[in-house]
Amino acid sequence: MRVLLEIKDNKAVHLMEVLKSLPYVKAKTISEEKALLIEDIKEAVENLNLVKQNKLKAKPAKELLNEL
Repeated sequence: MRVLLEIKDNKAVHLMEVLKSLPYVKAKTISEEKALLIEDIKEAVENLNLVKQNKLKAKPAKELLNEL
């Protein structure tokens, strides 16, 4: 199982030490940019699933390109 945690900087060092001391946990830090990218991709996948379930209307690709 993978878990993404958001922790205040002043508390992160201590928690990372605790996590790394557990033999069954692999813990590593990621950049803020990478965490935001993961969240954006997760949201995009959720939206795609909603479109597939006809719970959300998709925009045509031409419309998306015109917005750029």
